[in-house]
Amino acid sequence: MKRLGVDTGGTFTDFVLLDAAGELRVHKVLSTPHAPEQAILQGIGDMGLEGVPLQLVHGSTVATNAVLEGKGVKTLYVANTGFADLLKIGRQQRAALYDLQPALPRIVPGELSIEIDCRLDANGEIVEPLTQETLDAFAAAIRLLRPEAVAVNLLFSYLDPESERRIAAVVPDEVFVSLSSSVLPEIREYERGMATWLNAWIGPKVAGYLSRLRRALGEMPVSVMQSSGDTVAADQAAEQAVRMLLSGPAGGLAAARFVGQQAGFERLLTFDMGGTSTDVALVDAEPRLTTEGRIAAFPVAVPMVDMHTIGAGGGSIAWVDAGGMLQVGPQSAGADPGPACYGRGGREPAVTDANLILGHIQADAFLGGDMSLDVAAAEQAMSRLAAAMGVDTVHAANDIVAVANEHMAQALRAILIKRGVDPHDYTLMSFGGAGGLHVCALADLLDMASAIVPVHGGVFSALGMLAARPGRQFSQTYVGLLAQVPVDSIEAAFEQLREQGRAALHEEGFSEAQLDASASVDVRYAGQSYTLNLPWQPVSELINAFHCRHRERYGHDLDLPVELVNLRLAVRGPESRLSLPPWPERAAAEPFGQCRVEGVGLTPQYWRDQLAAGQCIDGPALIFETVATTWVAPGWRLRVDAVGNLLLSL
Repeated sequence: MKRLGVDTGGTFTDFVLLDAAGELRVHKVLSTPHAPEQAILQGIGDMGLEGVPLQLVHGSTVATNAVLEGKGVKTLYVANTGFADLLKIGRQQRAALYDLQPALPRIVPGELSIEIDCRLDANGEIVEPLTQETLDAFAAAIRLLRPEAVAVNLLFSYLDPESERRIAAVVPDEVFVSLSSSVLPEIREYERGMATWLNAWIGPKVAGYLSRLRRALGEMPVSVMQSSGDTVAADQAAEQAVRMLLSGPAGGLAAARFVGQQAGFERLLTFDMGGTSTDVALVDAEPRLTTEGRIAAFPVAVPMVDMHTIGAGGGSIAWVDAGGMLQVGPQSAGADPGPACYGRGGREPAVTDANLILGHIQADAFLGGDMSLDVAAAEQAMSRLAAAMGVDTVHAANDIVAVANEHMAQALRAILIKRGVDPHDYTLMSFGGAGGLHVCALADLLDMASAIVPVHGGVFSALGMLAARPGRQFSQTYVGLLAQVPVDSIEAAFEQLREQGRAALHEEGFSEAQLDASASVDVRYAGQSYTLNLPWQPVSELINAFHCRHRERYGHDLDLPVELVNLRLAVRGPESRLSLPPWPERAAAEPFGQCRVEGVGLTPQYWRDQLAAGQCIDGPALIFETVATTWVAPGWRLRVDAVGNLLLSL
């Protein structure tokens, strides 16, 4: 069966087809944000795949957009007596340090917060039982309020989920139910509650979208990318909608891992620049995961790729603020109307317009020549901004690109500093439709001497859908001093998590022999609030490894007992059969023409698919392909590797 990877972005929807012979085909269409499935159906039709047996692996922005736009459903939040305002109070951290009267987030309106009379203590023992009278009163409240979803977050439910399950049993079948003991069975009631509420708030939206998509696709098997970089069957995805918040970007990191290993680069600093935003991350053989991620103002404690996102993309709009300073983004022209040069009515200059005016993009070579750009419209939009800045259009375009580059460089520096790593130990990998236009400039800003523009980089997240493995991430709180907890008990808890993984993946058709599992633990010094994650290993070795990791991360270690907090288990299915075909070994390609690049002069132009394996090109040069353009700046040298990646070096 052929496999089709699809990534729905803010501007474009990308497709990568892996056919039965192992060959790859790529395609791109403008997104349809009001109904994302329409762009998917259009792409399937454009590629001549209607009626063809396919397996579709999808990276969806439906969950992300619902959160960012505040368009979740009417959700009832259920807590223990006295804890109805838990999500509103949070950790009492102010976003603005000196704002002494911050506006409280209106996460759950007071009328949609219900308190339940029942209680467990910290050991899981019943302090106040859940009575039938309480359940009857709750059922009456459901009938009165008529919510679309219910989020249940009881104290210490990770120790005993029975009360949450009894509450769920009285909710009508048509109402979406999210239980904290299922979504995130971990310590920290605020983070657990936020994940549970987010899951309920967007769950019906995700379920509705996936249902429409599956109806439109008929009997086609559909899987969805999770924020952790693993795929899950679509019929299971809606139950864990909160795990899809980084669905598309996680696909890009799955592809980075795959292509990096093929090319011999396991330590990568990645940036994915699309039409709306740029995502930056680190890959050390595997993408790094975090349980401290955020989406907008919301903490998201489920495992997700450790990524930093900024509003800088090809569609980011340039504007002058009240102080006369040039700003780029976070507003984006998106897919409709898009940058001014798309000729669809956009009037504000965007980064893509600036690159077109500078000559880094050519009007007749965009999307491999399938989409012609309107130079006059770009210049007209740029001239209005240039007049406000008191400069000419070329100067304004250069400033827009410089500001966008600095935004992305700052994001890359932030993730480097956060993880305490040296950029000189990593290779910069750019992808996304606009990544290749900025890769040399970002490497210069970070003082990095090597970079890679991967094959199919313009549809990289869609490629990652095919490279990812089916899998699940499980966790369970288990608190105790490492030197004292019984190892047999920990192993038994891990075995319970393995059984959950086997059951979930068995539903997708995978046998136990096809699965593998990796166990890890969250540990800390006794008395600390935050943890470090380490692979599970013999206790004495684990304690020593924690001291070393703490010293490596924070510059010191402590003479304190080490405490176990959470058990984590990743269960994954078989590796993808995806492989990159060898790039043709042929005579070195000649430029098909020259164009004028502002500040550089005449610059040779090449089609990427005509380059030869091993071919070297000195900058300046422009490399065009169907889904992206790469600008090789003066002083940089390009070499094509054995599978078609562009390796850049000074």
